[in-house]
Amino acid sequence: MAITAIKGFNDILPSEIEKWQHIEKTARDVFGCYGFSEIRVPIMEKTELFCRSIGDATDIVEKEMYTFTDKGDNRVTLRPEGTAGVMRAFIEHKLYAADPVSKLFYMGPMFRYERPQKGRYRQFHQIGAEVTGVSDPKVDAQTLTMLSHFFSELGLDEPSLEINSLGCPECRPAYREILKDFLRQKLDTLCEDCQRRLDTNPLRALDCKVEKCKVATADAPAMLEHLCTACDTHFTETRSYLDLVSTGYRINSRMVRGLDYYTRTTFEMITGLLGSQSAVAAGGRYDGLISDLGGPSVPGIGFAMGVERIALLLDNAKFQTSPALFIVALGEEAQKRAFCLSTELQRAGVSVEFDYEGKSMKSQMRRADKLSCGYTLIIGESELASGVAPLKEMKTGNQFVIALDSKTIAQELKS
Repeated sequence: MAITAIKGFNDILPSEIEKWQHIEKTARDVFGCYGFSEIRVPIMEKTELFCRSIGDATDIVEKEMYTFTDKGDNRVTLRPEGTAGVMRAFIEHKLYAADPVSKLFYMGPMFRYERPQKGRYRQFHQIGAEVTGVSDPKVDAQTLTMLSHFFSELGLDEPSLEINSLGCPECRPAYREILKDFLRQKLDTLCEDCQRRLDTNPLRALDCKVEKCKVATADAPAMLEHLCTACDTHFTETRSYLDLVSTGYRINSRMVRGLDYYTRTTFEMITGLLGSQSAVAAGGRYDGLISDLGGPSVPGIGFAMGVERIALLLDNAKFQTSPALFIVALGEEAQKRAFCLSTELQRAGVSVEFDYEGKSMKSQMRRADKLSCGYTLIIGESELASGVAPLKEMKTGNQFVIALDSKTIAQELKS
């Protein structure tokens, strides 16, 4: 019986990987322009880290984490998101001491046990960015602008930015009580999850995807109507800076992030191109998280985006590269020359393919066409004797004779 991949754990095949590499390179290039440096943290952390940061009452901690006891009787978890691990490293290595403002980005796999669906898997990949040390609304606006810039560099008109404010520890508790009073009047019309979370995480009812919950909460009070003066000013100034640099956005007063650590500015990049999986990136401000994890009282803001979903948005784009040259070798001596010549060209930075099995010229040309090679170079007995061979541009059919010299060929192909 053949062994197959675990459900929800997908292979990324060569036909897809160059699209992923393009997404990752674009992120590195754009984030670098805004002063971000890459950090790599483990995919496994102590379970306590996620319980303390994400929140015991969240779906992730309650239902979705891959948690187990290792051989040392330690409770460990495959990371379900990136921010907690990055902040753990930030605190552990005292990165705040090196520079009061820290800008970090990461990329890699995350793990959640949930029903696999389009663009969402049990092992999935995220690219994220975190800024710590600044509470000024300008950094909120710059972070959102960088995220929009990233999608623009990918050539995507969608997704679009939606923003909200979740208030702070000063104003959100009072709003929670107002919302709970409202939800209690609708209790019989809410789904089981929203009923269960009424006391522990009532805000999640606002972004519940169950249709009857959408109807029941349609006229629910909004956090924006109950912000304290400081939070209201912060949100107003964030929007003014977005307007100043023409970063487009829409206010979504029902937006609620699924993690407990978010405060004030929250946001999502939304598209209608992926069905119900509309959010391809999301994040927000988390001013209390670092101190909650045992670090200094340092503010922060960040986001993460799903690489699988972005790749779906780029589905029609072509990123696969083709060899610059295919060497058609006819005969044993020609094959030896082709092997040496290809190696010299590859060492010079030219991508080259050739036939390994001594197939016919027709078969080799067919292979070159299948690989979409830019040029073919045909070497037989006469070419070996004369020291020159025909170089053919596959797209146009134009052909000319060139010396069988790797430097000459490399110069021609790179020109």
